[in-house]
Amino acid sequence: MIARLPTGNARLDEILHGGLVAHAVTLIAGAPGSGKTILAEQCLFANASRDRPALYLSTVSEPFDKLLRYGQSLEFFDATQIGTSVFYDDLGDALHRDGLRGVLERIDALMKSHRPGIVVIDSFKALRDFATDDADFRRFLHDLSGRFAALAISSFWVGEYMDHDAMESPEFGVADAVIFLETKRAAERSARYLSILKLRGSGFAPGEHSYRLSSSGIAVFPRLADTPDASPHVTSEQRLSTGIPALDQALGDGYWPGSTTLITGPSGAGKTLMGLHFLYAGAERDEPGILLTLQENRTQLGRIISRFGWSTDAPVTIMDRSPVELLIDELVYELLDAIAETGARRVVIDSLGDLMLATPDTTRFREFVYSLVQRCSRSGVSLLFTFESVELFHVTRLSEVGMSHISDNVVLLQHIHDGATMKRALTVLKTRGSNHESAIREFNIASHGITLGEPINLQALLH
Repeated sequence: MIARLPTGNARLDEILHGGLVAHAVTLIAGAPGSGKTILAEQCLFANASRDRPALYLSTVSEPFDKLLRYGQSLEFFDATQIGTSVFYDDLGDALHRDGLRGVLERIDALMKSHRPGIVVIDSFKALRDFATDDADFRRFLHDLSGRFAALAISSFWVGEYMDHDAMESPEFGVADAVIFLETKRAAERSARYLSILKLRGSGFAPGEHSYRLSSSGIAVFPRLADTPDASPHVTSEQRLSTGIPALDQALGDGYWPGSTTLITGPSGAGKTLMGLHFLYAGAERDEPGILLTLQENRTQLGRIISRFGWSTDAPVTIMDRSPVELLIDELVYELLDAIAETGARRVVIDSLGDLMLATPDTTRFREFVYSLVQRCSRSGVSLLFTFESVELFHVTRLSEVGMSHISDNVVLLQHIHDGATMKRALTVLKTRGSNHESAIREFNIASHGITLGEPINLQALLH
């Protein structure tokens, strides 16, 4: 069994398949401002103890008094540990006076004095400038890593490395683990991503994982990209009401539990209201539900809920979020946590289009949708997505993100002209595993809720 070192963030440990490998060299690389020092200090405070204290060593980038000053603004920074289980020191004087040889001597003295279990060197890349040549620096790396290995010390080498440095800098070859932090910009949005480039002796979750920096430290959100799971799981044969009796009939007696439904249509067609009918129909059966909305705020939703006579005491959780600066990876874990905490059986996401705009990477968005659908299906949670179509009348295409093929039910709403009057129409395009009514029916919104009228002859109206 390989000993592990927690990072101070449970989801980062998940990406690392249980945490970093202990007694190894971990290189934390990234541009200035990417959060390298925060991650290193978070790991340090998560593992420091009186028996195996932690030692944080600055070089020539930032003096340790500055590290202490900024570190105290972080919630994980425990001032009571300073001088007992966490020690800060500076290698700058030894480096300027005696070069890399002086650094090794100073580290030897500090290890003898403190007997640490963890050592952080920040900035490690700055040490390269004090080597006489490449061979001198490689000898230094060999001697330093050998010292740490002999004493079973977990070390973190922090540096301002870019992508190309992985091919040119020998410390990447010496390191047992490499964590790369970067910021990417798309249009007006910027997002931070963490990647594991290397982890000796262990597997890890590949790809780019979103993260945020705050006073709590670094919070990482693993890329949601589940592989297909063909193992059997328990399903219920009891159908679920949509909250609209005529629609239940058109679908062949409602939705299957754990199914995914796509409600698509133009603005004002009634997509949000249809989602609320679904949630409150479940609430009448004591089935908790969640509305995740990027369209309406709580005040707007409160007016709609009261107008249709639904109780604000119903077991329906409202997660109203702004699409501005939205991080989809963070949002989906917030949603999954809410499902687990509330025991939700019905979830409405309003709207899919806003989530798509918040995720410029189309592949990442498709992985998110597929993974969320699969997780909810296997746990018997019924999903309903709304999607606003571009066309206002006579809709000829559905969502542009391939949602229709992974949806079990597809309901199309549209506006139609009837002389000088505009009407709403509803059509069930798909119900997986059931016969459904394919007629285009008038769709009415009244104070008592949604009703469906008689079938409409659309061709007659067009002529």
